[in-house]
Amino acid sequence: MKNKFVVDRLRPFGETIFATMTQKATDAGAINLGQGFPDEDGPRSMLEIATQQILDGNNQYSAGRGDPLLRSAIAEDRYRRFKVEYDPGTEVLITVGATEAISASVLGLVEPGEEVIVFEPYYDAYAAAIALAGATRVAVPLKEDGDTWALDIDALHAAVTKKTAMIIVNSPHNPTGSVFSKRSLEALAGIARAYDLLVLSDEVYEHLTFNKIEHTAVASLPGMWDRTITVSSAAKTFNVTGWKTGWALAPAPILDAIIRAKQFMSYVGATPFQPAVAHAVVNEKPWINQMRKNLQTKRDVLSEALTHAGVKVHASHGTYFVVADIGNRDGAEFCFDLIERVGVAAIPVQAFVDNPEQWSSKVRFAFCKKEDTMLAAAERFRAAGIL
Repeated sequence: MKNKFVVDRLRPFGETIFATMTQKATDAGAINLGQGFPDEDGPRSMLEIATQQILDGNNQYSAGRGDPLLRSAIAEDRYRRFKVEYDPGTEVLITVGATEAISASVLGLVEPGEEVIVFEPYYDAYAAAIALAGATRVAVPLKEDGDTWALDIDALHAAVTKKTAMIIVNSPHNPTGSVFSKRSLEALAGIARAYDLLVLSDEVYEHLTFNKIEHTAVASLPGMWDRTITVSSAAKTFNVTGWKTGWALAPAPILDAIIRAKQFMSYVGATPFQPAVAHAVVNEKPWINQMRKNLQTKRDVLSEALTHAGVKVHASHGTYFVVADIGNRDGAEFCFDLIERVGVAAIPVQAFVDNPEQWSSKVRFAFCKKEDTMLAAAERFRAAGIL
């Protein structure tokens, strides 16, 4: 039944697919390979610092832009890895997760009626943020590139109009596991420069690339620092999705516009977690490297299990996710059936697109779980089949 109280711009958005599938998995006792959250904790030292911060009384509002220690750690890390320089006092903002950084960026920088280009499949929060801003979403499909996907630069160029204000790009890419090449991101950058567009670069999976593939920071490309908002977070880097500690980096005038929106969304995030994340950013590179190796192993376990179950598996070069092609079956129906019949939850990729026909047979599985969990899922595929 239609709810008369829901405003028109939010009518297309019901319960997220993640909430729906997680609840169904819980009700059925299924292994949840749908929602992308890990079931192992982050670095012990980071957890201990957060605990001590709470016990020592660091439980009130932090600075409006976030803990200075964390902002400095993020700026130093960005310079060390990419030679991109940010002033931690004016060009780094701590947010309540990456999703708030995305929403505040769109709300603070895009006028009602303007257009925002996204690449589909896209993280569903992009669509909601664009709707909240009263802007128009323009979806440009990724193109198949061997056993993965790539940016379609010609389609991107064709999508730009006089109303275009921003491009949102996400690499490593959720949900496909693609990592876009530096060459294709340079082509995107050329379009952004030519049409004077902002680029929101969602880099939350920046540390999670496999097989020696390197992450490209969009702001490091020629002519892009002064038009790029870089978003990342501690959630996927340090296995603390529940801490909701993210950040946005941008030149001061752009960041000031983002803060205009963010300050009325949450003001500040959870104070005691921020010094702990700062410690991890500075000191836990070995932990990140080991986690990445472990994830690659889990990716291989899942990919092999799905292949043996008789489905085509696309290559995953980054993130937590593997996409399988289930042939001529509908992805949503397949995922509901998989929970009941096999006891494993997944997410239909068509939930992330405007044009579902191209993606209706694609299903996303998350491999960010304990190895025992991944092996148990593989055994269920073997015992019950998948198709």
